[in-house]
Amino acid sequence: MDSLAGVKLVKADGSSVEAEKALAGKDLVLYYFSGHWCPPCRRFTPMLKTFYQEAAALGVEIVFVSSDRSEEAMVDYMKESHGDWFGVPFGDKTKEQLSKKYDIAGIPSLVVVKLDGTVVTQEGDDDVANKTPAEAVADWKA
Repeated sequence: MDSLAGVKLVKADGSSVEAEKALAGKDLVLYYFSGHWCPPCRRFTPMLKTFYQEAAALGVEIVFVSSDRSEEAMVDYMKESHGDWFGVPFGDKTKEQLSKKYDIAGIPSLVVVKLDGTVVTQEGDDDVANKTPAEAVADWKA
């Protein structure tokens, strides 16, 4: 996962872990571009949280890429609404690199990527909204 090489990912509880360790044994990474201030994001995040509860056991990890305006807003959003997934640290250059790499024009966006970096879909949010976790993950792995 070149995009996250050397990056320490964070959790809502303040803990951090090397991305390589966090993603070990996973087949898919879902980059979740979102922000606390964004009403469509605040509607989608609870759906994603429910989806993740089943999908995590199917080889999926979510990495939150925040568009929040402060670290405090990012952490509050993670504590209040997110599942037990990881995030790119606030202010880390990785956020801009990922946004540029995946051509993120608006949020929420959920980009599904295989561990080798192959993009599966730029519109993972549609699958989360319209399929069961098992169906979506099976389609993404196919």
